[in-house]
Amino acid sequence: MHKLTRAVRFSINPFLPVQTGGANSFASRPAGEGLAVFLELSVEIAGEVDPATGFVMNVAQIDENVRRYAVPVFAERIKEDFGGAKHTAFFEITGLLSSAWKQLSGRFGTARLSQLSLKMNPSRTISINSKDTDMVYFSEKFECAAAHKLWNDDFSEEKNLEVFGKCANPTGHGHNYIIEVTIKIPDAGKEFSIGDFERIVDGELVKLLDHKNLNLDVDHFKKTNPTVENITSFAWHKLAGKFGRAHLHCVTVWENDRTYCSYYG
Repeated sequence: MHKLTRAVRFSINPFLPVQTGGANSFASRPAGEGLAVFLELSVEIAGEVDPATGFVMNVAQIDENVRRYAVPVFAERIKEDFGGAKHTAFFEITGLLSSAWKQLSGRFGTARLSQLSLKMNPSRTISINSKDTDMVYFSEKFECAAAHKLWNDDFSEEKNLEVFGKCANPTGHGHNYIIEVTIKIPDAGKEFSIGDFERIVDGELVKLLDHKNLNLDVDHFKKTNPTVENITSFAWHKLAGKFGRAHLHCVTVWENDRTYCSYYG
C-alpha cells in the first residue's frame, strides 16, 4: 500500500463577497486579494497503485475534491468569524478539520483518506488521522543554536577522526537546530493553549540547549555523545509528561536541511 500526500494552498479574504480564483495553485487558489488568510491543507490518501496509470490517484482530482468540498468549510468560517469580529478558538479549528474530513471521506475512489493536516503557519500544524479522528496532533517547530563535538574517549584519536570526521574537530562546531514537537490532544483540544505549550517547550528544553556548548554546558552530554539521535531522545525525556492531558507523540530534530532524526519514546 502507498500513501500519497497532496498539499493544497488557499487564501481567503474574509470581507470580499466573491473570492479571486487565481491561476497559481503553487502560491494559493483562491488567490486572496489584498491582506488575506493563507492556509495549507495536506491530504494523505492510502491505496494501491493503479498499474495502468502508475497513480494511487491523479493529484488533479485530489485538488478538485479539496477545493470543491474542503476549502468552503474554512472559507465560510473565516468570513463568518472575521465579519462578526469573533475569535476562532483552537478547538473550533480542529472542528473545521473534522468537518473537512467528513466532506472529503469517500471521494478518492479506491483509496481512503488517512490524514488531514492544516498548516497554520510555516512552523505550526494541526492533524487528524483515520485511526482516531477525535484525537488531534499538534506540531510546532522551535529553533536553537548550539555547538558540539562528536568524540568517544574510548576511541583513539585516529579512530575518532575516522568515525566522526569533521564533527570531531577539537574545538567543536555549530548547528542551527530545528526542533519539532508533536503532541496528541484529546477532546479536539478544548482545553489546549498554544501559549502554554510554547512556554513548556521553551522552559523545559530550548533554554537548556540554545547558545550552549552541548558537551560542556549540558550535564547529559558530558557523558553522552551529542549526536542528532541522542539530542532527539534527550528532548523526548525532558518533555514527556509535561503537557497535562496531552501526550507527547514525537520529537524531530534537524541539524541541517538534509539530516534529521525523529524519536517516539
